[in-house]
Order: sequence, then structure tokens, then C-alpha cells
Amino acid sequence: MKPREYFSAYQQQYLNELIELVSIPSISTMPDHLPDVRRAAEWVKAQMQAAGLTARLYETEGHPIVYGEWLEVAAGAPTVLIYGHYDVQPVDPISEWQSEPFTPAVRDGNLYGRGTSDDKGQFFAHLKAAHSILQADGRLPVNVKFVIEGEEEIGSTHLGAFIRDHRALLATDVVVVSDTQSRSLDLPAIVYSLRGMCYMELEISGPDHDLHSGSFGGVVHNPAQALCEIIAGLHNPDGSVAVPGFYDDVRALDDAERSELGRFPYTEEAFRHDTGAPASWGEQGYLLHERTGARPTLEVNGLISGWTGTGAKTVLPARALAKISCRLVADQDPARIYEIMKAHIAHITPPTVHSDLRLLHTGRSAFTDRRSPVMQAAIAAFEEGWGAAPVFWREGGSIPIVSDFQEVLGAPVVLMGFGLPDDGPHGPNEKFTLECFWRGIATSISFLHQMAR
Repeated sequence: MKPREYFSAYQQQYLNELIELVSIPSISTMPDHLPDVRRAAEWVKAQMQAAGLTARLYETEGHPIVYGEWLEVAAGAPTVLIYGHYDVQPVDPISEWQSEPFTPAVRDGNLYGRGTSDDKGQFFAHLKAAHSILQADGRLPVNVKFVIEGEEEIGSTHLGAFIRDHRALLATDVVVVSDTQSRSLDLPAIVYSLRGMCYMELEISGPDHDLHSGSFGGVVHNPAQALCEIIAGLHNPDGSVAVPGFYDDVRALDDAERSELGRFPYTEEAFRHDTGAPASWGEQGYLLHERTGARPTLEVNGLISGWTGTGAKTVLPARALAKISCRLVADQDPARIYEIMKAHIAHITPPTVHSDLRLLHTGRSAFTDRRSPVMQAAIAAFEEGWGAAPVFWREGGSIPIVSDFQEVLGAPVVLMGFGLPDDGPHGPNEKFTLECFWRGIATSISFLHQMAR
């Protein structure tokens, strides 16, 4: 029996196991679910062992990391490291769920439940691929390692240190991550670029306490107003970022890449449908799908100042606060972006107030050459396992740990998306299409064999 024949024969068992995993409420951000998070880690470890891998838990100051390996191919053979996460987001608002988030339900060819797509179903497809090959052939075509963490939804707090401290253990030729989406069921996608992050907090202060706006309005520069004026100075009228040096290190799009991304453009009509906004906005000279993945951005994520309760209070606030994030692309350094942001804000802050820009956290961007041999193996795997050639896509979001894998292990990262755009991760009624689960397993089986060649 061949591996694909084996998994076809055991589809129902694989689905039942995925349902069992999704049933564990492994919400990493909520202390009440600490026992559930550990239970999920133990469950994943047991599944690795049942598949024929050697597995163990590595304790951290937070949630445990599950590590598994099968290293019986001759020395010099390729090694594939597969990453995923077993923790999930909270489920609120619970009233909007059509079925219980931790009582998985199959409806219309989809499995509904928190974590089905993000990321339990996607990483489990790889584990079941390894299981199918081992059951059918008795051995894997390449050496395989798994790293499944329990803190992705809270920023992979301890995984970076684990990678650095276990560099030899994790040595690999390629890292595979399935925590992204394909364009549609018939159009799989490989994400080759993720944006990085520089997240900051800007505080504007003026008087040493809140003042009566009737007594002091007109003579004190209101920090809330000053904050808005400073924020207005962060962009040019054409939508580009006005901070000097912001674009200095941005890797330019070449014609071939623009052509590849343009195969499936993001239209103004689709934008309005997705957002409900009356019209698009942003940096001129770039199409919508280029702005959302290939260009850096500066966004205001929150504004806090003065009286925000019910009714009126004529206060002149002493302070105003803004949360600001920059999504960064290949070659941009988050530390440098923070420094030039700090210098620019200091330059445009009027003498009537004080400004303080604080760095909260950063994450580097990730980029993999789409012409590399591992990418060619991924293309062939999708063609054979999924049944369609993949498109290449730049993802606008961030998975900070991907850059850690690249920089510490020196290995390329392939992001093979098994999810779909309408899966609804982080929201109510999250789902994973069963056909994506089956095709994901078949694609993973093919990828391991492609890497052996």
C-alpha cells in the first residue's frame, strides 16, 4: 500500500483525531486554561510517538514546546523541519458561534471549531503525512523534525530562545510552516514574504495635571490636539510615510515579481467588499496587492486621551497616547525604524508639549527566494498532492518566529498555505475545509519525497 492509499483508507481516523485535538481548549493567553494548554502539548507528543517519531516536551517559563524527530536516513540526506502551534485564540464573542467552539462540528464539508485552521488542522496534516509514509513504507524519505509550540498566539514568547539554545538539535535544510492561506481551493499559494513589525507607543504630555478647559483653553496647547498634529505629520499627502529615511532599505519590486503578484490583483471592488470602506487609500504608484504585502506601512492602532465616559466633562487632558505600528518589508531593520521615528517625532514636536516614543516590540521580516530549489520542490508537491500549481504571494502580516528560523538556523522557510481566505481564524465560526486537510496531507507526502530527490 502506498502512503496516499494508506491515508485515504484512514481518513475517518485522521479526522476523528483532529476533532479530538480541536476539542482541547488550549487558549494560551488565559491562565484558567493553563491545564488545557499542557494537555494539548501532551496530546501532540503522544500523536508523534504513535506516528513512529521520537518525541519529548521541552519546558519553558511559559508553555511547553513539543519536539519530535525521525532521523534514520543516511548521513548527508536532507532534513525537513516542520513548525506549527497547538495554542489557540480566545473565542469571544461566544454568542456569534453557530456551534460550540470546542465541540467541533462538521457542516457542508468544513470542520468548525477554534483552532481548526489556525493552526491545528494545518500542522496536523504534516504529522499525518509522516504517519502515512511510515505506515506504508516503514521509513521516511528524508530526516524529519517537528517543532510545535504553545505560545504563537501570544507572540512565541520563548521559542526564539529555544531556537538559539538548541541550534544543533534543530539543524535543517528547510523549515516548513503551514499557518497561511491559499488563494482558493483550486489555487494553492506559497507565501514567500512576510512583513516585519515595529510597535511603538507615543505619549504627549503638557500640563502636570488635567485642567479646566474654560479656564485654560486657548492658552495651553492641548496634548490631545498636539498628538493629532504630530500624527498628521507622519504621512505625506500622497499617502507615503513622511519620516526621513523610512524607505531607504526597502527592497524594490522587479518587473518579474510585479508580474507574478499581478496575476491575481486585488481590485477596488474586492477591497470595498472586504472592508466596507468607501474607497482605498495609500501610497501612490503601487497597486493594492503591492501595498498590502510588498510595501512598508505606518499605522495608528489606537488613540487615548481625556474624557471618554458617558456625558460631558470639559477637561483639558494632561496627556494623550497613541499606539503606532510599522509593518516592514525585506531588508528593513526594526531597530533603525524606531530610531528614525523617534528622531522625526522629536523634530516635529512643538515646544509647547513633550513627546516620548517608547518601543514595545519588534519582529523582523522574512523573505525566501521563490527560485530556490526548496521552492521548486514545494511547487512540484502542490502540483502532485494538491492537484494544481501554486501561485506565489506576499503576506502583509507577520510571523516573527519565521525570521528567527532563517537567521539562527540559516535555512530557507517555505510557507505552504493549507487554509482558505474564508476560514475566519481568530473570529467566530472558525473552520477548516476537509478537502484542504486531505490535500494538505497529500501535498506534505509529496514534498518529503520531492526533498529526497
